[in-house]
Amino acid sequence: MTTIFVKLLANAVALSAAVWLVNDITLGEPGESTGGKAVTLLIVALIFGVVNIIVKPIVKFFALPLLIVTLGLFTLVINALMLLLTDWLSGDKFEVEGFGSAVLGGLIISIVSWAVNLILDRD
Repeated sequence: MTTIFVKLLANAVALSAAVWLVNDITLGEPGESTGGKAVTLLIVALIFGVVNIIVKPIVKFFALPLLIVTLGLFTLVINALMLLLTDWLSGDKFEVEGFGSAVLGGLIISIVSWAVNLILDRD
């Protein structure tokens, strides 16, 4: 149970960092309150976590030859696709404008999520 909470928290922190650093990634409505944005962030983090648990391994399996040829750099493209899928699933609550923003956001999310998991996951 705590592992799920830690991963949800890491996803939320990583998504908020991406929203903060990349101008073309937005969260919530423009006039929404801070509490509303926090709830939206947790919902989007949950959607992103489910996408990463269910869809990402399937995509990585089918992209295995490309991952081998590019020495793993194709993972950036897969992360961008997972971020765009999260955008599509979350509707108007989370917006990613363009593939370049998705690649940059996926890179930021990967780094921040790794760091937060390193700090919080003491098991």
